[in-house]
Amino acid sequence: MQKIRNIAIIAHVDHGKTTLVDKMIYYCNILKEHEKRQELILDNNDLERERGITILAKNVSVTYKDVKINIIDTPGHADFGGEVERVLNMADGVLLLVDAFEGTMPQTRFVLSKALALGLKPIVVVNKVDKPNCRPEEVHEQVFDLMFSLDATEEQLDFPTIYGSAKQGWMSDDWKKPADNIGALLDAIIKYIPAPKASQGTPQMLITSLDYSSYVGRIAIGRIHRGELREGMNVSLAKRDGSIKRCRIKELHTFTGLGRQKVETMVAGDICALVGIDDFEIGDTICDYENPEPLDPIAIDEPTMSMLFTINNSPFFGREGKFVTSRHLKDRLEKELEKNLALRVEPTDSADSFIVYGRGVLHLSVLIETMRREGYELQVGQPQVLFKEIGGEKCEPIEEMHVDVPEEYAGKVVELVTVRKGSMQNMERKGDRVHLEFHIPSRGIIGLRTNMLTGTAGEAVMTHRFIEYQPVKGKIEGRTEGSLISLETGTAIAYAIDKLQDRGRFFIEPGVEVYEGQVIGESTRSEDMTVNVCRTKKLTNIRASGSDEKVKLTPPIVFSLEEALEYIGPDEYVEVTPQSIRMRKIFLKEHERKRAASKTTI
Repeated sequence: MQKIRNIAIIAHVDHGKTTLVDKMIYYCNILKEHEKRQELILDNNDLERERGITILAKNVSVTYKDVKINIIDTPGHADFGGEVERVLNMADGVLLLVDAFEGTMPQTRFVLSKALALGLKPIVVVNKVDKPNCRPEEVHEQVFDLMFSLDATEEQLDFPTIYGSAKQGWMSDDWKKPADNIGALLDAIIKYIPAPKASQGTPQMLITSLDYSSYVGRIAIGRIHRGELREGMNVSLAKRDGSIKRCRIKELHTFTGLGRQKVETMVAGDICALVGIDDFEIGDTICDYENPEPLDPIAIDEPTMSMLFTINNSPFFGREGKFVTSRHLKDRLEKELEKNLALRVEPTDSADSFIVYGRGVLHLSVLIETMRREGYELQVGQPQVLFKEIGGEKCEPIEEMHVDVPEEYAGKVVELVTVRKGSMQNMERKGDRVHLEFHIPSRGIIGLRTNMLTGTAGEAVMTHRFIEYQPVKGKIEGRTEGSLISLETGTAIAYAIDKLQDRGRFFIEPGVEVYEGQVIGESTRSEDMTVNVCRTKKLTNIRASGSDEKVKLTPPIVFSLEEALEYIGPDEYVEVTPQSIRMRKIFLKEHERKRAASKTTI
């Protein structure tokens, strides 16, 4: 049996996981023939490249000193917890990557708690020690305290630590003595991470991931926990609901380098891909044909937020997208459910809309962004937090939020969070910045980021993670400003926008097509205002010195998808098409809005 090590790399967002995996791939000579490929081989989806974050967990394997190391790169965001939970089931140990300046962050805690609970052995890697004012020793202490607070065992607390800089491509036991390669880290993996136990008996494999090929259909990926699997073998598929299906393995693939290689047999401890198994779900077990013994399915945290997804029925529907009907939307959401474990979809009374449950605004916005790039048009309602009845009391999700800001803005941050029912837990200085910790309801976080960046001149760095359900904290003030709504359909004219600038701030620029009922700006008052931006200047043959002054327009506010989702009110939708993100009222006609408003007041 070939020597194997299975490791998952976990860290907070942007602490250098994917860069480190890239350096391992280069160091183990996997990419000799493709040396000129772009950086960050693993973040190969466009969205991951643009945002600089990992969304999907990925497998890659390297061979070092005759040991095959299966490396699994995991997302750092708590919003992608479904990805993390299934991936850790394949690993025997974890590399915990921590930034030498920032130290342990809330999302590090989230993933680490999952890994320690599964009994995985950690190796701590303190990365970015080449940064100015880094503090590797303090960070090492922080990691120990964090593991202790997460109830790590004696063996887990006795962790080895490696220091280095993934970007510069070196790792060493002592941060004051830089090396010229990352060999020290790979040696530590072989020395400290336990080899998988070679357990004899009937085969067992937990399906923790899936792939799709247009040639062979769905491919089941997972780790063999016991026994061996062979090509052409008859097996049982034990489903989550307890039913058993008989099927046959057509092909077996092992992970080698960045790709997969076809093999005849595979034994316990290795990660493999199976072709020929149909109708499986993540969490099902492949087991013996005669005596099926299923493994425990993967436990997944519950969603904390929901959004209404509906077809695009605005006046501009079908102009840009290929998939616009409710059937397209339903099929796409069902396809997403197969691999996105933390997602739930429920139909509504209307056949055109669905309620989609997820882990947070980022989790759902990544799905929406992926869909619009695939050519879908849809509309999305305001994110809603899920409440629960616990002991006869109505409870809501509470999150732990960390904010780093320059000292002069600390007061503003505290004020913004307190208004949204947040309570401060801790405050400490880090250099010339202040680190604040709060407990805040999830409802209060929706829309807070935009206000926070405005209030701190863009300096605030904000991260949060779900901790628990607590009794409802009372009413939280939402957006105080009303919307500017377009009165008619047409093209926005600079002259009209200029005359309306004292009414509020605009989200559109001249020359853009708008429709009646579209939200085109933010009013200076608390109530909505309908304005006509399509009005042209009446031409006369009389010239006057005062009437032909130049038009000076303030640049429009441009929203990203997440900002738009957090900004809209309960009576508004975000319209998402492959080229545009627009905000609109649910009822486009003014008399319909008035009728709806009068019904709610009654």
